[in-house]
Amino acid sequence: MSKRSLAILGSTGSIGTRALEVVDAFPDKLEVTALAAGRNLGLLAEQVRKYRPRLVSVQTPELAGELSRKLAGVKVAILSGEAGLAAVAGHPEAQMVLSAVVGSAGLAPTLAAIEAKKDVALANKESLVMAGPLLMERVRRRGVRLIPVDSEHAGIFQALQGRPVELVRRVILSASGGPFLHRSWEEMEQASPEKAAAHPTWPMGYKISVDSATLMNKALEVIEARWLFDLAPERIEVLIHPQCLVHALVEFKDGSTLAQLSPADMRLPIAFAFSYPERWDSSFPFLNLAEAGTLSFLPVDPEKFPALALGFRALAQAGTMPAVLNAANEAAVDAFRQGRIRFTRIAPLVRQVMDLHQPAALASLEQALQADAWARDQARRLIEHERD
Repeated sequence: MSKRSLAILGSTGSIGTRALEVVDAFPDKLEVTALAAGRNLGLLAEQVRKYRPRLVSVQTPELAGELSRKLAGVKVAILSGEAGLAAVAGHPEAQMVLSAVVGSAGLAPTLAAIEAKKDVALANKESLVMAGPLLMERVRRRGVRLIPVDSEHAGIFQALQGRPVELVRRVILSASGGPFLHRSWEEMEQASPEKAAAHPTWPMGYKISVDSATLMNKALEVIEARWLFDLAPERIEVLIHPQCLVHALVEFKDGSTLAQLSPADMRLPIAFAFSYPERWDSSFPFLNLAEAGTLSFLPVDPEKFPALALGFRALAQAGTMPAVLNAANEAAVDAFRQGRIRFTRIAPLVRQVMDLHQPAALASLEQALQADAWARDQARRLIEHERD
């Protein structure tokens, strides 16, 4: 059997490194054709030497030059910037592209992969948040498969196998509750970036960890689920599940509910996406329910976690509003990391930017990017005004 060839966007991030662990686990089934990373040249150079891709891309021409010097004697093409990301996403030898670039920067290369008729393993939820209807229309037009890597959406995807969405009453996404689930508002207000990023279960990058702490991650996932599965927003719910073993539940119209369970290990949904429609024998950890003990579920406290409601609001207002939600949140999280705002200001700041926006019908990628740029500018203005 020939190997499945992969291009990985975001190879040095938390998802990208775990994806390469999946490649290590299935050396007779997977190979790496192209890699794209940002600024972590040391790790990227190690990856290039180990996996021997034909092409790599980094953030800037200067970094490309530095990487070339690090890889002297290694046969690999090195590109940079948006053109480099697009080249990796559309590499002619890649059969599947893992889109794991963090944030709005993942939208353009994800679309490039789809336009190049590549199957996409999607870990960049922002692509669907910013331009869900446009992206899904291109998926249909190009006849490619878009397989979710987020554990919750991978769970829904598996529970729905062979079942039309018309039979679904609702889907339930689980949320860990993050590091502040049992903390007071005062403790959250004084939280440092390090505490906010200390996820109790999942090892993730800084941005996603902070989004998990505010539950903005779940707000974005609600929007992602709406477009991935063609579900009306009122059929999507969120429950707190601190054990992080039940990733999603699908409730059908006849009263039956299917749940997808697995250990909190991102290699499992990544391996599922890479192997689909097969399931490969795995050496990764299996779930032991006897050891897991009690599984608990709690409703989301809207006062403690106001970010979740913003996701539903963005869906209701539609058009360019989801792109504004995402961009304002990225700007707010960055400001929090720099010590310019408190943790508890993230969601209110996003709400303020949304209040200033008049959403328009989304007709193009350029329009989504313009809304993104506008929201970042508004967030910066509000932050500077607060500091004056």
